[in-house]
Amino acid sequence: MGFGVLARIGAGVNPRNMHSERVDGYNPLAVADAMERKKQVLLEGNGPVLVDTVTYRISGHSPSDASSYRTPAEMELWEQEDPIQNYARYLIANDLLTESQFDDLKAEATSIITAVTALATDDSLSPRVGGDFIEGVMFSNGRVERMADGEPEVLLPREENPRVKSLAKRSRFWLDKDGKQLSKTRVFTLRDGIFEALLRCFYNDPTLVAFGEENRDWGGAFGVYRGLTESLPYHRLFNAPISEGAIVGAGVGYAISGGRAVVELMYCDFMGRAGDEIFNQMAKWQAMSGGELTMPLVLRVSVGNKYGAQHSQDWSALVSHIPGLKVMFPSTPYDAKGMMNLALRGTDPVVFFESQRLYDMPEKFAEAGVPEGYYEVPEGQAEIRREGTELTILAIGAAVYRALEAAEELASQFGLSAEVIDLRFINPLDYTVILESVNRTGAVVLVSDACERGSFLHTVASNITQMAFDALDAPPAVVGARNWITPAAEMEEAFFPQSQWIIDTIHERILPLPGHTPVTAESTGDLLRRTRLGV
Repeated sequence: MGFGVLARIGAGVNPRNMHSERVDGYNPLAVADAMERKKQVLLEGNGPVLVDTVTYRISGHSPSDASSYRTPAEMELWEQEDPIQNYARYLIANDLLTESQFDDLKAEATSIITAVTALATDDSLSPRVGGDFIEGVMFSNGRVERMADGEPEVLLPREENPRVKSLAKRSRFWLDKDGKQLSKTRVFTLRDGIFEALLRCFYNDPTLVAFGEENRDWGGAFGVYRGLTESLPYHRLFNAPISEGAIVGAGVGYAISGGRAVVELMYCDFMGRAGDEIFNQMAKWQAMSGGELTMPLVLRVSVGNKYGAQHSQDWSALVSHIPGLKVMFPSTPYDAKGMMNLALRGTDPVVFFESQRLYDMPEKFAEAGVPEGYYEVPEGQAEIRREGTELTILAIGAAVYRALEAAEELASQFGLSAEVIDLRFINPLDYTVILESVNRTGAVVLVSDACERGSFLHTVASNITQMAFDALDAPPAVVGARNWITPAAEMEEAFFPQSQWIIDTIHERILPLPGHTPVTAESTGDLLRRTRLGV
């Protein structure tokens, strides 16, 4: 790259040049000395530091590496600088080691490596683990109240937090005692549920930290963190640079080192900037360590609208495909709090989806309202939002409310009783409630705001087909957003699923509705047209 020498990159980071230096990696004393000096810089609080350790890899990157990119002469010159031989000569010259002692050490090391290699490659001595073992280390499934002992660092008592005081005056259900709807300024909302769960954990677990883009100022991008600034010192809640890979990567490192972290990428679309950190690091370290490590890390991402092609996508299908991640998607304040509590007490990596459409949503289902105390939503359990007998509608996120609108119209206009189920979880997902419903109704429609092609709901539909085939009177039908880039806000009704789409899909692909004339393109013929065009 342009800077030529890695140590020079520090000049572009801070006035201290990151205390950068280049050190001979073939000289163990030089490396030890450099590390001791850098350690002191860090302990004094003057980091970060950058050490450019120059070494050479004799062996290629993999067994298939033929080293065609370097000459035999180059490799011979480096082999002559063998650090083990050079360091041995240095010790011998300074009367710290004899030739015979060096030969003995070399023979001992060779013997150990040979014996270990023989053990590792002999299946009778080191049998391969089975699938049960791999399944057993995918998730730690721990329940840990706090990751370390000690008193959490806070700035004021919890009860004195201004948002806590404000929420105490709000209704935790959307209707007043007379059954009248309350304004959103007077009710406890979904964002409040996430806040309460986080606040409790901050006052309980001294290791909990939260960071991301604009997390601290003005309550975070969508107001979830409003009130936390007053309660927490900066090192527990802070703004990160606009570097999604660094945000998730730092969270991964902190979690496997014994802490608990909540990191935020603001928009779901930005997950692509942290692909390796989410898909290969966050998801896999527990299994790759054979179950020795845990990953108490929650990744918050919002599913947007109003912001066009690069800020309004639902990428739940991507994380559903990656082994090792737990994935949650609440649609109500009750679930938002209970599911965040669940995530914050676990020891597994969780991707926590939040719909921007629902941040102001009050609680409409738990008639007792959102509890003030601690509770958890049972992991993997879907929830029936409306009971029905003739059709099942499965939905997730903001689409739950479109499904409820469709169910109401189906009942009033066509006398059709539809059951609406909120999946809530993507992984793990218990199919018990789903199958009980489908076995009763014989038909199912699945709805989400994710683009229809490749949607996670196709996996659910496939599983239902296999597990309840005899009960089905028609194939499951998936309703998703159009397979377009997300258009501008004024066109979103043509992009995201509407209740009418659900009704037209039922009429076209499951059950003809008497006297109904479809107004949206949900027929099999239109599906063929769209797939042919790639849209």
